[in-house]
Amino acid sequence: MSIMFSQELLISTLAIILVPLYTLYLRSSRSKNPSVLPTNWPIVGVLPYLIANFHNLHDYLAAVLAEAGHNFRAHGPPGTGMRFFLTCDPANVRHIFTTNHTNFPKGAEFAAIFDIAGGSFFTTEGEPWRRQRARAQRVLSNPRLLAGMTGSCRDKVENGLLPVLMHMASTATPFDLQDLTTRLVFDMTAAPLFGVDPGLLSPDMPPMDAAAAMDTVMEVALFRHTVPASCWKAMRRLNIGPERKLAAAHTVLGGFIEEMMERRKKKEHVANEGDPSSVDILSSYIDDPDYQQNDGLLHATLINYMIAGRDTIGTALTWVFYNLAQNPHVMSAIRNELSPIASRKAATGANNSSTMVIFEPEETKSLVYMRAALHESLRLHPPVPIERKTAVANDVMPSGHVVHAGDTLLISLHSMGRMEGVWGKDCLEYNPDRWLSEDGKKLRYVPSHKFLAFSSGPRLCLGKDVSFMQMNTIVAAMVWNFDVEVVEGHRVQPKMSCVLQMKNGLMVKLKKREM
Repeated sequence: MSIMFSQELLISTLAIILVPLYTLYLRSSRSKNPSVLPTNWPIVGVLPYLIANFHNLHDYLAAVLAEAGHNFRAHGPPGTGMRFFLTCDPANVRHIFTTNHTNFPKGAEFAAIFDIAGGSFFTTEGEPWRRQRARAQRVLSNPRLLAGMTGSCRDKVENGLLPVLMHMASTATPFDLQDLTTRLVFDMTAAPLFGVDPGLLSPDMPPMDAAAAMDTVMEVALFRHTVPASCWKAMRRLNIGPERKLAAAHTVLGGFIEEMMERRKKKEHVANEGDPSSVDILSSYIDDPDYQQNDGLLHATLINYMIAGRDTIGTALTWVFYNLAQNPHVMSAIRNELSPIASRKAATGANNSSTMVIFEPEETKSLVYMRAALHESLRLHPPVPIERKTAVANDVMPSGHVVHAGDTLLISLHSMGRMEGVWGKDCLEYNPDRWLSEDGKKLRYVPSHKFLAFSSGPRLCLGKDVSFMQMNTIVAAMVWNFDVEVVEGHRVQPKMSCVLQMKNGLMVKLKKREM
């Protein structure tokens, strides 16, 4: 059977099954006062709803969960294994991630979806995961590495970010801030990982092939989440549709990893154990026999680190600046918090730049209101909008819902931040004050099962403190030195991906502040 005939047969079969049911879906959706809750149709289940709303999936799931009371059961076509329990209920989240976490691993299907990270601690379970996580914890707690990452972040802001922003402000040229933060965070993630700076944040703005390939991985992963596994696996075998793009992305990322490792080998190292910049994450793995004998595992682990750093922080920063631009009073409050630090630096001559102020990571560490502003942006726009788990055995959720062995649990972080029952009637508003104590001097305690941006339970993010250090340093420098304005008429909407990037980027104009 030819490949062309196989493709035609697949398309024809899907059309015969889906077209009549999609027609029924359209009729039901056009009825008076239609419910957003999907109907579990015979044969295809909720698949027509997923297809029809894929362009706006995260907001659609939030609407479903709001109407359903934070929990919803659904299924796909029989025999596909698409049995879903969708939730954003904090009590259920605590049960899934902490109380009974051993019953809810990520599962084999998750590992298949993210096959590019196969074997790394992003996809493994049990003893292999415990060993790899313990190693990662040791690596990321190395004082010399942390000092190097802190210094690298500060230097990148002063010598990379601020000069580019100053150029943009001086020419009054609108530019895509998401593109800029992607370049910045890509460099800041890769440099301590490989010991080599890729140099994406430079005046000539070189092509971002590896970053674009990572975007493709996350976009196709969401597609894989929402269709039967047999469907995307057939497309992979036939090398068509999104799977064709994904195969090309895998090739690009593999080439990037090899290039960075080769550049690291050629780099001349100065034998100075006291120099934090001489420490990189790759060094902790490359001499390990387990990784020497398994290039695939080493590549998967390095890609895992890239995803953990670039996708989360880069995505978060774009939404932070969007929210600040829409709420000038919050921007002013952050500047008021930064003002005493800037005054001390001016009085002591501690600032190296005559035109711009650079805040040291240590200086921004204890800024309460800025941290509240970051938390609030992460609540509304979590970089990872949805988590996936698989039930090993039958269980009863705190909400009373029964899940069965083999069920897929989808935890919508994006929805959780939009539920009145979780965050109150102003849940859709950007309000950093909700994070502050009554006197405004401390952050309120919010449990991780309610604020899941850095996960919860045994899989709590190891890089949380580093992430806030980097975001604090970047946000402080930009907010103090520039006014940020979103270009009028620019449409902001989420990209359909496993990370909550903006579909159209974030077009902004900058103006240098007079001080």
